[in-house]
Amino acid sequence: MSDIEEIKQIIADVERGFNTNDAALMNKHLAPDAAVVNVVGARLAGLAEIMASSEQGLAGPLRDQYARYVVRDVRFVRPDVALAYKEAYAITADGGPIDSDHTMCALYVLVKENGRWLITARQNTLVPR
Repeated sequence: MSDIEEIKQIIADVERGFNTNDAALMNKHLAPDAAVVNVVGARLAGLAEIMASSEQGLAGPLRDQYARYVVRDVRFVRPDVALAYKEAYAITADGGPIDSDHTMCALYVLVKENGRWLITARQNTLVPR
């Protein structure tokens, strides 16, 4: 599997975790010292804080929310550092589109350590309507 395919698979796991309210799967590929800025602008640092926030969100306001992620670009800053840009589209529980335009975008910073890509940072941004 190529590096780009591996990175796309990581983002697919994040999507599947979101859509099934599975915080462990959603955060499976985070580096232990990862930092995330979520859609409400809160900065979360470290796996424990990110997991706690994810569990709370997926059990609460995000419980009945679903999304389809589309990776639009993957760029390599160095062979072991990648930037991945994704768009998120709101969908129904059965996968039908709600909007024709994306509702969120995200920038991932990934590092390759010991042959494995890990998310070291992610910035989520809601798209204004």
